[in-house]
Amino acid sequence: MSAVIQHSTALGHGAFLLPGGGGADAFAFDAGGRVSRAQFAAQVRALAARLPAAAYAVNLCEDRYRFLVAFCAVAVRGQVNLLPPTRTRAAIDEVRARHPDSYCIGDGEACGCDAELAAPDAHFVHLAAELIAVEGAPLQVDDAAVVAIGFTSGSTGTPVPNAKTLGSLRTSTAQNLAALASLWPPGAVPHVVATVPPQHMYGLELSVMLPLLTSVAVHRARPFFPDDIARALHDAAGARVLVTTPVHLRALLASGVALPPLAGIVTATAPLPQALAADAEAAWGCEVRETFGSTETCIIASRRTAVDEAWTPFPGVRLQPRPDGTLVSAAQLAAPVLLADLVELRADGGFLLRGRQADLLEIAGKRASLADLTRRLLEVPGVRDGVVFQLADEHAGVRRIAAAYVSDTLDERAMRDALRRCIDPVFLPRPLRRVPALPRNDTGKLPRAALQRLLQCGEDDTLR
Repeated sequence: MSAVIQHSTALGHGAFLLPGGGGADAFAFDAGGRVSRAQFAAQVRALAARLPAAAYAVNLCEDRYRFLVAFCAVAVRGQVNLLPPTRTRAAIDEVRARHPDSYCIGDGEACGCDAELAAPDAHFVHLAAELIAVEGAPLQVDDAAVVAIGFTSGSTGTPVPNAKTLGSLRTSTAQNLAALASLWPPGAVPHVVATVPPQHMYGLELSVMLPLLTSVAVHRARPFFPDDIARALHDAAGARVLVTTPVHLRALLASGVALPPLAGIVTATAPLPQALAADAEAAWGCEVRETFGSTETCIIASRRTAVDEAWTPFPGVRLQPRPDGTLVSAAQLAAPVLLADLVELRADGGFLLRGRQADLLEIAGKRASLADLTRRLLEVPGVRDGVVFQLADEHAGVRRIAAAYVSDTLDERAMRDALRRCIDPVFLPRPLRRVPALPRNDTGKLPRAALQRLLQCGEDDTLR
């Protein structure tokens, strides 16, 4: 299969090239047509030549194709892509404070930078102008080079940086391709449409590294609304694969928008309810694959959620349950990584997720988990979105359980009555708040600080 980054024995062990020409296969596509791999490489070459001297580049490009050009150009220059967890100014400032020898690269006013930072100076490279193409010698990136530093989402605290070498991403990409290949017919070329941002590790793996290191083609944009997603899928000429989140999947189903035939749907970033997976499979006649992973480990397992409760780890992945989480060993990891997730290993090699140690609740001698309580809340008819979490209350002897939900039909009294039928009274959330929308970030996650702020106003009214 053709690849944008190829091995070259002439350059010695671990040397990789961006091909200088001859790659006529489609690399990216949209309604305007396709971009070949040779055209992509030529644009990477042109951008790399005009990047400022620095150690790091904060890659803020929202257009997925421009992100890909910037990502490779930064790597070719021997620099490292910094991928902030969000595009807010606060997140960008925090990332740059950690890496002072850096500049920003973006593609418009939505890049998260203010007017002063977005001025055309050495601190910002703007990609709004039409990308040019420059022919020349092949471009080299070493397999041992750190090409990106991703940050955890902050859903459980302060975002933590994680460095990724090209070699480690190559290994995880090969595993991802092998796990997904059964979705499309043998010999077919998958065309990916992704709703997740490329800065998130899930988005980076399946909408950036997959087209860079395999024959997969990717849609240039990041469609958000159901109609936009449908149009992007219609742009695809190969086997259509939708890479998305449970939030987008639920919105797509609720919209009733017609989608073209799909080879498969891949989802991650939040738990996928089994009923939602089954409804999606029935609506669009394809499998829904849920992936499990993290910024620290990349994707390490998957399952067909509509029919499977257990996860199947990728070949070579080893899980060691511990009281405080799970130790993960994998080919793409230089050393084992401890995840906060608790797992139960099965005799057949699969595993079940049992929440996180911090999510386990014990009240009046009874036990529950926030993940299970959230699942029960989402299963209440009429609930479009919701979450159960604990408040950070320093003055309470027991941290209170809170919940927020989105519903067009259930007021708080009706919701409380519904929860009483499926949740033990000691675990009923107080406060319980009906909200127009949950404060999800670009990947559908719920940062802890945003949830705390959600209940700060008018909290007394919800304690009845």
